[in-house]
Amino acid sequence: MKHAEQPPCLYLEVCCQNEQLRVPLHTSIVLILLSYCDCKSFRVFLVLGDGSSSEPLKSQLPESLSLSDIQVDELPKLVSSCRLPAALDESGQICKAGLAVVLRHIINKSVEADPSRKDVAALLGFKKTCLKACAEVSKWTRLCETGIPSAVEEHLQKPSDVGKQLPLPVVTLESRLAEPVKVHNDDKIRRQKLQEQKRRETLEQGGDQASKEPPPQAGDELELRTALAKLSVASVPAPTTRENSEIRKVKTSELPPLEHVFAEGLYFTLTDVVLLPCIHQYLCSLRASAPSVLQKLHNLLRWYNRVQEVPGVIRAAKDCGLHLFTLQVATSCPPGPSPHLSASLLEEEENQETTTSLPFVGGPRPTMTKLKKNGIEAIFASHPCPSWNLPWDSLPSAINPTEGKMSNIRAIRKMQQLNNLVAMVTDLARPGDTIVDFCSGTGHVGIVLAHTFPDCQIVLIENKEESLVRAQSRSAQLGLKNIGFIQTNLDYFTGPFHIGVALHACGIATDMVLEHCIQAESAFVISPCCYGFIQNAVKFTFPKSKRFQETLTYKEHMILCRFADQTAVQLPPERRLIGKQCMGLVDLDRSWAAEASGYSVQVITMEPESCSPKNNLLVGRPPQRRSC
Repeated sequence: MKHAEQPPCLYLEVCCQNEQLRVPLHTSIVLILLSYCDCKSFRVFLVLGDGSSSEPLKSQLPESLSLSDIQVDELPKLVSSCRLPAALDESGQICKAGLAVVLRHIINKSVEADPSRKDVAALLGFKKTCLKACAEVSKWTRLCETGIPSAVEEHLQKPSDVGKQLPLPVVTLESRLAEPVKVHNDDKIRRQKLQEQKRRETLEQGGDQASKEPPPQAGDELELRTALAKLSVASVPAPTTRENSEIRKVKTSELPPLEHVFAEGLYFTLTDVVLLPCIHQYLCSLRASAPSVLQKLHNLLRWYNRVQEVPGVIRAAKDCGLHLFTLQVATSCPPGPSPHLSASLLEEEENQETTTSLPFVGGPRPTMTKLKKNGIEAIFASHPCPSWNLPWDSLPSAINPTEGKMSNIRAIRKMQQLNNLVAMVTDLARPGDTIVDFCSGTGHVGIVLAHTFPDCQIVLIENKEESLVRAQSRSAQLGLKNIGFIQTNLDYFTGPFHIGVALHACGIATDMVLEHCIQAESAFVISPCCYGFIQNAVKFTFPKSKRFQETLTYKEHMILCRFADQTAVQLPPERRLIGKQCMGLVDLDRSWAAEASGYSVQVITMEPESCSPKNNLLVGRPPQRRSC
């Protein structure tokens, strides 16, 4: 049977704990969303090991799904290269991996199958951006997609420790739920809230006795009624008359804030679906072993109770073996930050955030002078083949950048950049190699590589769905058979490969690609970009190499990064020269860090230099790939 005749497939992990099968949180989240959306667009595979069966898990799996078991060693190659969950399209060429990417894919497929499901479409939030930003650049996505699920899983593995110390991600979420929310065009709702507050005050003082209208409800009832109204569950009573002049004259800045109803503000979104099984499991563990801790999380308890009022949520949870319950929230705890939370935990998170945004003082010259005094200067290796060019005139039109939407000048520069990358890969590649194009965009690099090296397997990795779809379309025009596409964050790719390439990987994306290559012991050809976006992150601290660490502070290194971005052609030549030197120093630090892992690394300038303001290339060879 051909691939095109197969429905898209979804692969979910099942794990073993204490010799018993269990559904991990990320699988539980996907199953709940499938049930909530009533999605039947996928053939769902439960990924098992050691020849086991999912039969003991029937009570935790929705009956409506088409479920099959599959062993780890039977997974398609693209899927086996990624952390689960993952989805594979009908062609078998496009894999979507990672929790947020897969969940958004399920929503899109559900709406495509039933456009009347407006409630499902609404899960993607305002402008359909809910959990769209990758976890590497969005603190919120990282918290929801990886932070909280990982923290809860860790605590579930150690039930005796539950309640002894609240996990930092849970404390962070509790704090976020205490903050006022800002929603698009919320002025009308806030004025209505002010009007209800005024009426309540009047009634409490004994006035307005003749009014036939019921008294307004207390707390955040207006926000909840507004949120449920969007889901067509309840309607917000429209005021019979326009707000009185006193309300209309109140400045927007003086209107009462809106309280959180759901995780991202007023409305129920995909984020709430992600958090529900995580928080449910965590609250269950506290309820059993540390009930006194529950009331420290009164904002989370309110959220947990509200989510259950959304139609379909209780049913979907029950389908997946989660029996939700209602928890009492202490009436003495008003909306706002919990006074019981450990201040040190919140300060720890705030310190982690503030250390990445230190102010810049002065220019790069003192830092460059300090490096020079310690014998550190930018080193650029000579280009091994400065005149090497692809045969653009004889290549198919779908490969040539001039066939796209970019201007002729930009297309010529793109061709020059590709000449440089392909020349370096030509020197490194061997028949049978797997070459990964990281941050591939619309596939300019990967498609050229697939055409140039028919004996190699090329994999394009990109987080943006629109870019990857365009790349796959171009590949289909060319009839390429040695190419695959993965939509995922870099962290979710775990497969083996021989050469990693990246053209203009922004900020720490360059460092993430370097890390992947070093872990895989693969060669790399990387063109860095957006040096000004470099900053300390969860996995990286700067400077990276021992010599730079002994010479520069983090703040001084950030000065280099900032001025490394000042290489645009509009700038004066002397400033561009300083920018180029700063680029060289930042990449020298990166190359020395890679050399500490046994690599031979060169920093090379692309030819011609005018092909890009960011014209550095990092070319690295692991010990087994060094030229003889």
